[in-house]
Amino acid sequence: MTDLPHPLQQICVFCGSQGGARGEYLAAARQLGATLADQGVGVVYGGGHIGMMGALADAALAAGGRVTGVIPEHLMRPEVAHQNLTERVVVDTMHTRKRIMAERADAFVVLPGGYGTFEEMFEMVTWLQLRLHAKPVGVVNVEGYFDHLLRFLRHAADEGFIRPAHWDLIIVESNPLLLLERLRRHVPAVSRHVTLGHLDRT
Repeated sequence: MTDLPHPLQQICVFCGSQGGARGEYLAAARQLGATLADQGVGVVYGGGHIGMMGALADAALAAGGRVTGVIPEHLMRPEVAHQNLTERVVVDTMHTRKRIMAERADAFVVLPGGYGTFEEMFEMVTWLQLRLHAKPVGVVNVEGYFDHLLRFLRHAADEGFIRPAHWDLIIVESNPLLLLERLRRHVPAVSRHVTLGHLDRT
């Protein structure tokens, strides 16, 4: 069976609130934001204006794109929250933030980040594995940032903790444009016969 293109109207981007040690990280965030805007794809992200988050949002907005920020009330400080988004959704908890971001997105893209970024990525992959959604998850592997993590995941698979059928749940590319093309074409094996339903709201 030939996979049909996956419609991408909005993409949820997970990324760091820091800029990282290399200029290439911020450059990749800007490239992704501008590329999504150029392709008419809306950005859904965590609502910050600093670090990778700010670079992503500012580039998308500068290119005429639509950017939705979903941010918990306790982070609504001017030094953290972006003030010039297309739409800002203020929520009560981090869990609500993730749920709304997931519901609004057609796919997920992960840029370099820290604990929060990893946690968000792995929750979306876990939900995909458990068939709570059928949306592809991609990683922009800027300057090999995720190489060690990917090797660890291969180790977990070799040790019998990740099934072979689930190995393709994370799509990896170093170039944002190539990643978007793969997201459009890719249907994870675990979701090929799943009817997409609402995420658990509990």
